[in-house]
Amino acid sequence: MSEPHNQDGGLSADRNSPSEVGSAIQFRSVSLTVHESKPLVDHLRFDVLRGETLVLLGRSGSGKTTTLKLINRLLEPTKGEVLVEGKPTIDWNPIELRRHIGYVIQDTGLFPHFTVERNVALVPRLKGWPEQKTNERVRELLDLVGLDAELFSSRYPRELSGGQRQRVGVARALAADPPIVLMDEPFGALDPLTRAVNKTIVFVTHDIREAFTLASRIGLFKDGRLIVLATPDEFAASTDPEAKAFNESMQSNCDPN
Repeated sequence: MSEPHNQDGGLSADRNSPSEVGSAIQFRSVSLTVHESKPLVDHLRFDVLRGETLVLLGRSGSGKTTTLKLINRLLEPTKGEVLVEGKPTIDWNPIELRRHIGYVIQDTGLFPHFTVERNVALVPRLKGWPEQKTNERVRELLDLVGLDAELFSSRYPRELSGGQRQRVGVARALAADPPIVLMDEPFGALDPLTRAVNKTIVFVTHDIREAFTLASRIGLFKDGRLIVLATPDEFAASTDPEAKAFNESMQSNCDPN
């Protein structure tokens, strides 16, 4: 497989050398095959730089969410290795790895029998934070995601709208102040939030407009392969046919899926 290129024909991974910026996450020739079928992802080789927002873009089934799950070891590669903070994910204790990484999923995954406060405070309490620090963190994060702590702390997920549940999911992912946050197509209007938290973020979407709004770099997936890795400006000028299809969809206001 050829490596993902930017529009200049050079390897995009070389544009920001990990030795200069530092890598939070590294994919080293990673493939995942299930039951000898076509690989879900194939020969992924790229770095996620510390402090950047890398948006994984692609059509449904292109490998974006699979790639996200390889980072927090919900899935394990059949070839190659994924490193988090320089350490292979298979060498991490899975529980410690997932506490090190915030994870926001589309259906939020909130515990229905927990209040908003208990959902957000879950990981800090598991990590043994003092109660006052935990309570202050819950209030801080609810404010950050636009929910009034006085109104929402004692509510249950069933008492919230879909958008409110998604915001609580984001607050919970950030609660223990993880250095890395994974987001799988959560609610929109995240740009101010991603800038405020100052973390390494890997964000999955099929929405090219969202990618251009949020991304430091965009990684474009097709058929389980990363085919373009570029800044938004580089992506907009890409001659890759799939990148051009997404760029044209933004101009025509239609979804390439």
